[in-house]
Amino acid sequence: MTFFVTGASSGLGLHTAQALVRRGHIVVAGARSFKGTAVPFPDGMYRLPLDVTDQESITAFVEQALQITGSVDAVIHCAGILVLGSCEETTPEEYRQIMDTDFFGMVRVNQAVLPHMRAQGKGKIIMFSSINGLLGIPFQSAYTAAKHAVEGYAECLQMETSSFGIQVCLVEPGDHKSGAEKYRRHTEGMRPASPYEENFRRGTNVIHHDEQNGSDPDRLGEKVARAAEKKIMPFRLRVASPDQHLAVILHDILPSRINNWILRSYYLKRKQK
Repeated sequence: MTFFVTGASSGLGLHTAQALVRRGHIVVAGARSFKGTAVPFPDGMYRLPLDVTDQESITAFVEQALQITGSVDAVIHCAGILVLGSCEETTPEEYRQIMDTDFFGMVRVNQAVLPHMRAQGKGKIIMFSSINGLLGIPFQSAYTAAKHAVEGYAECLQMETSSFGIQVCLVEPGDHKSGAEKYRRHTEGMRPASPYEENFRRGTNVIHHDEQNGSDPDRLGEKVARAAEKKIMPFRLRVASPDQHLAVILHDILPSRINNWILRSYYLKRKQK
């Protein structure tokens, strides 16, 4: 199979692309840091420059990738950034940046590849959402909002494109040992004497701890690759620890007041080590 993978320079995108190569697939990986080449790198992966916030970059990537592969069996969306900050102090520009990359980036790339998939009568679109696409946690409001948008968009996309032989899959990872800190920056709007400072410190310490002690990203890559190879993909693929699976279930069944207390206690009242 031929795969286009966005956000493949690091993190879960890189691990997913590597898993696909190991399983014998043709992978054209895209990221802003890549330089264009039609020759596979020593690891067997083609790397092309791709900025999902730039329509011209997307058009060039798809054209070059199709010259290499001749067709596209699947697109996997992994490009994403995150900003940590309070809802009050995260700037509108930061909200726009997160939405532009994490949500609109997927929309733009899909609109570029869908005509090709419709013409060939098949295709698979795999979009990385998150556990945060199902529930919110403190100080990740921009990322959470973008992933909630991805969840709703994917449901619409699946209904609209299934008659063309196109399948959609949402990957909902929990915490994994992956990613670069430059894609997880703190908001520029936090003031030195912010009223949120103590809770922000507590909450972000928990977030960093859970990421550093998260699941194996290679295992996630393998799960995504196996799902993509299925004749019929699952619409949702949740790859998370048991407690994160439980958090989603409780979020759906408990009264919001109780669910809010549980999450607030975990992130903002947890004893710091």
